[in-house]
Amino acid sequence: MNKIFFVFAFISASLFAQDESFSLAVLQYKGGGDWYSNPTSVPNLADFCRENLNMSIGETKYVEVGSPDLFNYPFVHMTGHGNVVFNSSDRDNLRLYLLGGGFLHIDDNYGMDVFVRNQLEQVFPDKEIVEVPFDHPVYHQSYDVNEGLPKVHEHDGAAPRGYGIFHEGRLILFYSVESDLGDGWEDPSVHNDPEDIRQEALRMGANLVQYALLGEKTESTP
Repeated sequence: MNKIFFVFAFISASLFAQDESFSLAVLQYKGGGDWYSNPTSVPNLADFCRENLNMSIGETKYVEVGSPDLFNYPFVHMTGHGNVVFNSSDRDNLRLYLLGGGFLHIDDNYGMDVFVRNQLEQVFPDKEIVEVPFDHPVYHQSYDVNEGLPKVHEHDGAAPRGYGIFHEGRLILFYSVESDLGDGWEDPSVHNDPEDIRQEALRMGANLVQYALLGEKTESTP
C-alpha cells in the first residue's frame, strides 16, 4: 500500500477516533540527539487519555522519520536534548505526512531548539513557525488551558511557549519550548514533580492528542 492510502485511511478513521483503536508514536531521528529520552512519557499520556477521555489507544510505537510506517499514526511525539538531522528522504516523508493529515508534537527537552528549527525550515521552507494564540482550539479541547503551557521545569527562566506550523488553516505541528511538557508526563518518581504540575502537563497532552484526531473543540468525556 502506498503512502497516500495510509494518509487518507487515518484521516477517515479520525472522524471516529474515540471509538477506533490507534497508537501514539515516538519519532526516531538521526544526528545524535536523544530521541529516546523520557521513555515513560507517551505511554503515560496514552494511559491518561484512556482513563479520562475514553480513548482506545494501543501500545506506544517507535517510528523512524523516513519510514512509510509514519503514516500509520495520527499523533507522533518528538523530543530530545541535542542535534537533529533529517536527510532529504526524511524531509520529504515528514512533509507528506503532515500535509496529508498527520500531526507532530515536538517538545524541546532543553538543548534541541537551534537544531530542530533549522530542520523544520528545510522541511517547510515556505512556512513560518509562529506562536499559537491561547484562544486556538488546541488549548481548548476537553481541557481549557487558558494561560498556555505549564512550566514543568526551569532552565533559562523564560516563559513556556507553544509554536506551530499551519497548513490551510490547520495546525499540523505543535512545538513546546521552555516547558518540558514531556517531563511532566513521566512517571512521578523520575523527576519528583508536584502532582498538580503533572496533571496540568497531562491535560495539555490530552488536548494535543484530541486536536490531532479531530482538529476542533470536542465535548469532554470524563
